[in-house]
Amino acid sequence: MRLGTAIVLLALGAILTFALRVDVSGVDLQVVGWILMIVGALGIVLELAVWGPRQRRVTRTDAYGDPGGAPARRSTTEETY
Repeated sequence: MRLGTAIVLLALGAILTFALRVDVSGVDLQVVGWILMIVGALGIVLELAVWGPRQRRVTRTDAYGDPGGAPARRSTTEETY
């Protein structure tokens, strides 16, 4: 679940719980709203916990370097998101 999906579920659950007053036979929309809000909040927490502390490593190689047999220059950049 991505962050946008979790936010949509959270908002939809809040609408069903707090703003909608409709009686549907066999379904309690307030309970469905609470479940959607819990799933959305859990999705946000998991998304930030899993994808938040990742690091990206970019390695560049000079492919058009000196053809005299010198080793290729390499640079490594670490980016933290």
